[in-house]
Amino acid sequence: MVLDGDNIRHGLNKNLGFSAADREENIRRIGEVSKLFASTGVITLVSFISPYKQDRDAVRALLPEGDFVEIYMKIPLSVCEERDPKGLYKAARAGKIKGFTGIDDPYEEPENPEFVIEVSKEDGVLLAPEKMAVTVLDYLKNKGYLR
Repeated sequence: MVLDGDNIRHGLNKNLGFSAADREENIRRIGEVSKLFASTGVITLVSFISPYKQDRDAVRALLPEGDFVEIYMKIPLSVCEERDPKGLYKAARAGKIKGFTGIDDPYEEPENPEFVIEVSKEDGVLLAPEKMAVTVLDYLKNKGYLR
C-alpha cells in the first residue's frame, strides 16, 4: 500500500493547511491509518513531508517495535524549489502560503532514520526512481519484512 501526502490532502485531510498544528494533525491521522494497515500485515509506504521530529516520533510510538521504518529521502531545498510542479515553493516565497516547510517553517532532519537515500545533490541530478526502489526493497528483504 502506498499513501501519498498529496492524495491524502485531497480527501481525508482536505480540511488541513500548513500551520504547525495542521501538519501535526496531518501526520497523526496518516500514522493512525498506517497503523490499521500494519495491524493486518500490510506493508505501507507513506510518502509525506514530515518536518517535525516530535510528529515522526509520535507515529513511531503508535506501532510495535520494528514496524516503523523511517527512510530519509534527502534532497536539497534548492532542488525541491527548482522541481516545484505545483508552484507551492514559489507561492510560499511570494508570501501567499504561510508556514511552508523550508521557507518560513523549519524542517528538522531525521537524526536516526533506519536509512537515508540521497535523492539528489545540489547539482539537481536525481537518483533514478528504480535505484531508490531497489534500495527500499533490499532493506525490507534484509530485515525480514519480505521473503
